Amino acid sequence: MTTTGRRAVLVAGASAAAAALTGCTSDAGGPRRPSAAEEAAAREAERVARAQAALRRRAVTASRTLLERYDATLAAHPALRARVAPLRSSAAAHARALGEADRATASPATGSGTAATASPAAGTAAASTAPGTPAPVPADPKAALRALADAARTASDAHTAELLAAPPEYARLLASVAAAGAGAAYLLTEGAAA
Repeated sequence: MTTTGRRAVLVAGASAAAAALTGCTSDAGGPRRPSAAEEAAAREAERVARAQAALRRRAVTASRTLLERYDATLAAHPALRARVAPLRSSAAAHARALGEADRATASPATGSGTAATASPAAGTAAASTAPGTPAPVPADPKAALRALADAARTASDAHTAELLAAPPEYARLLASVAAAGAGAAYLLTEGAAA
């Protein structure tokens, strides 16, 4: 039985190898051209990848713009640090999380990670030279908080608008960041009345 079993395995292996070699050498005319369906699938995959990369760049840009607004507000109103700094830390973490998923397609024009970890003064200096410079921070602290809350709502709305087009994992991240932005806007205005 052992000899018969080995012979069967050897014959089957030899047959499989012969079939594989025949398949490899039967097309002597050169490399196989992809079918029209394969080419269409490749084009569609490329289109989807480009669209998702653009979506991720927009999400990162919205979060970094909000982070710049936090930095500018803290630079203009250091007395608000106790109230604003924790929300700014969350916004920095959100920008990093959104950027981590986009690291392969990030470009220098979308901003650098140094703004997320720099001091508020450094972030303001960087924001003043950037093409998308935020609006000036109001001199009145309450007005500055309202403007910051508006910026948080704007970023939250931008993330929410991208949810349907985002791949599932990134959509969950965007939803979390959008909810946090809405919560920050509340805390900067109505939630702080107490």
